[in-house]
Amino acid sequence: MERESMEEGLLTGRFGPPNETKPSSNGAGGDSPTDNLSTAPSPPAASSLTPVLVFSTFVAVCGSFSYGCSIGYSSPAENGIMEDLGLSVSAYSVFGSIMSVGGMVGAILSGKVADLIGRKRTMWFSDVFCIAGWLSIAFAKNALWLDIGRLLIGIGVAVICYVVPVYIAEITPKSHRGSFASANQLMVSSGFVLIFFTGTIIPWRSLAMIGAISCVVQIIGLFFIPESPRWLAKYGREKDFEASLKHLRGKDSDISEEASDIRDYMETLEQQTEASFLELFQRRYANALIIGVGLMLLQELGGNSALAYYTGSIFKEAGISGNLGLQALAIVQIPVSISSLFLMDRSGRRPLLLVSASGLCFATFLQGLAFCFKELPNLKALTPSLVLTGAMIVSVAYTIGLGGIPWIIMSEIFPINVKAQAGSLATLVNWSTAWLITYSFNFMMEWSSAGTFFFFSGIAGLTVVFTAMLVPETKGRTLEEIARFSVK
Repeated sequence: MERESMEEGLLTGRFGPPNETKPSSNGAGGDSPTDNLSTAPSPPAASSLTPVLVFSTFVAVCGSFSYGCSIGYSSPAENGIMEDLGLSVSAYSVFGSIMSVGGMVGAILSGKVADLIGRKRTMWFSDVFCIAGWLSIAFAKNALWLDIGRLLIGIGVAVICYVVPVYIAEITPKSHRGSFASANQLMVSSGFVLIFFTGTIIPWRSLAMIGAISCVVQIIGLFFIPESPRWLAKYGREKDFEASLKHLRGKDSDISEEASDIRDYMETLEQQTEASFLELFQRRYANALIIGVGLMLLQELGGNSALAYYTGSIFKEAGISGNLGLQALAIVQIPVSISSLFLMDRSGRRPLLLVSASGLCFATFLQGLAFCFKELPNLKALTPSLVLTGAMIVSVAYTIGLGGIPWIIMSEIFPINVKAQAGSLATLVNWSTAWLITYSFNFMMEWSSAGTFFFFSGIAGLTVVFTAMLVPETKGRTLEEIARFSVK
């Protein structure tokens, strides 16, 4: 009965107070991983922030900066590329959308590569693709090299999307994991904003080099940061595991309790074989799979990638100056991302997701209403202001929650023995849905501009219900605690 109530707590997000220790159901001292929902608080020294932890997180999120650059690049570079290389609208559309195809390839590779060669080497692996892609674009003489470069970037950033949140989750103490993981979204937003603003000033070839620079910084920085201690523990590298954890927590810290918890969890995994992809669909993993994959699906079905890629054309149809609208959206992203960083470990994941999805539901409904007004002579004048207001709310709501939290939960919810397969699946669902929505967006707008945004509003409303009913609150829990109760 107690186990059932704990598992129900995971599904509803109601775990109980983070430091509450529950008695063993068998009264035998809690040897079973299902005996206690949480352990006693870690010693303060082991949970304190250290320069190594901060620097390791910074190096990891340099890759996320390149991802943000890749999202924002196609819009400001459009006119310059089309004029210099003589591309048609359809040819440039291929360039803009082919990154999602590369993303699907990278998603398939991401989990397995990160498990085989480690988190650090996987970031190196992704940087090779990203740098090659940015250089291919910067020196492109025709559409073929543009498309090859964009495809390579897609492969690289899809791997980054998986490995960076996983690495940060595995190196960070539970009390700071949400805030540090939110730095991922902050750097994505920073790359996006920088490209948007500089894209109106510098040529498109120079603009491509900005994305490559952050990858070079990451390649150099990776020499100076430790490997994930949990990955090392999984492969039995005991001395390296302890050294990595000690390095991250500080030489004077007491890592005994945290290390013991990780070891105990790994011992339970030794009794299980590494799950194959098909075994991932067993009933015992259903809860984690529904939550992790469901959030990724809803994130992209809500149209967020399409709204980012086609913001300029949406504003143009609404009668808004493209440059003014894009700059207004870019300005709000950084402060909102910083706010999310501080809120993540205070308010928790679920409340931010609920606020985010509710805001998106309202904002896209408002935009749909605005395009309805466009057909009415007496209300047509309201369309530009309502569309811009809705776009601003979308930018704020997405950045504070749905932009980054699904990736954080994906990195937390899956047990380490299935994290590679499950993470690759979740990432693949995200990128394939993004391609589907971005490809079909223009057709949807031709069908009905208002109907398109009402559809996105309905998806956001469904996300609110999904989060309220199924998504757990993982704030203040170790990865081992979350994993124990995400599997039946």
